[in-house]
Amino acid sequence: MDKNVEELLTRGVVEVIDKKHLEEKLDSGKQLRVKLGIDPTSPNIHIGRAVQLWKLRAFQDLGHTAVFIVGDFTGIVGDSSDKESERPMLTEEQIKTNMRDYLNQAFKILDSKKTETHYNSEWLSKLGYLEISKMASLFSLHEFESREVIARRLKTGQRISAQEMFYPLMQGYDSVAIRADVELGGTDQRYNLLAGRRIQPLYNQEPQDIMMMDILEGTDGRKMSSSWGNVINITDKPDDMFGKIMSVKDELVTKYFELCTQVQMGEIAETMKIHPKEAKMRLAFEITKLYHSEGDAKQAQENFEETFSKGGIPKEIETVKVNKDTPLVEVLLKQGLVSSKTEFNRLNKEGAIKEIENGVYRIGKHRFLRIKVI
Repeated sequence: MDKNVEELLTRGVVEVIDKKHLEEKLDSGKQLRVKLGIDPTSPNIHIGRAVQLWKLRAFQDLGHTAVFIVGDFTGIVGDSSDKESERPMLTEEQIKTNMRDYLNQAFKILDSKKTETHYNSEWLSKLGYLEISKMASLFSLHEFESREVIARRLKTGQRISAQEMFYPLMQGYDSVAIRADVELGGTDQRYNLLAGRRIQPLYNQEPQDIMMMDILEGTDGRKMSSSWGNVINITDKPDDMFGKIMSVKDELVTKYFELCTQVQMGEIAETMKIHPKEAKMRLAFEITKLYHSEGDAKQAQENFEETFSKGGIPKEIETVKVNKDTPLVEVLLKQGLVSSKTEFNRLNKEGAIKEIENGVYRIGKHRFLRIKVI
């Protein structure tokens, strides 16, 4: 097997359905249509979501067609695959705001000139009850209830809305609409990904193959999630990105190297033999370089070492001017130093937001901002 194809099928990959079939298609030289959809439930793409975008880019580099779908329609309904409670529906206005910069962020990873892009409202908004009923007849309530997260919620008596059962149908129909040969997703998306395989034959299409990637933990060790505020966004400033990565738990460094960098697997193994702090420094450098530049990554590393090895504060701290009545949470949200009010409240409660000298705030361990009141 070609080395690039072998890495495509294994790096960061937990499960492939149907692996033998996909290997045969890759060996045949056929140009495949490879689908990835992301719902804009927050305005930023974090490096956990980027794991799948990089896998889509790997297919793209091998000559296959990358189809990127922004789930403006599915985002309103909300996927509860990984949620311990019902996800509130977002408004159309919230979705529009969140997805304003989504393609620009995705194109930090994908080749924009070779990417086919869609918003799934193109086709989902036109479906009627008859069409939805035909798809729904392929699934049983028992199958839906058997999902681990749904089973836990039923056991504890939590509410499960009927709309949650429609989400897999919508994601599955996305595959029909763009005639997907392969769909990418995280392991928490298994049921939804399989829905595409179930629905496609109804429309005389061959069932898509599925590739599921590992789930990335955030800065607090839980699954990276914007709602938990434990994210590293691909739009974070170099110093913030570097600092956040340095706060990641030591036991996750190897996984971060595999899922979030382009460093070769053999080189990762060698890197992990050095001192843990040096290995993490290399990790932070590689990820920061990936989304900014080598120069930015070097500067971020120097700033980090100056600040945390010598107990100082960064030489260059961004300064913002604000009205005296502006709440601190609004300032930090606007500057991207916290991803949500939830993160702000958590950090504040932990005493991790402090004014360390006149007008200079330290947010968490590695984020700083100078605020001038006007």
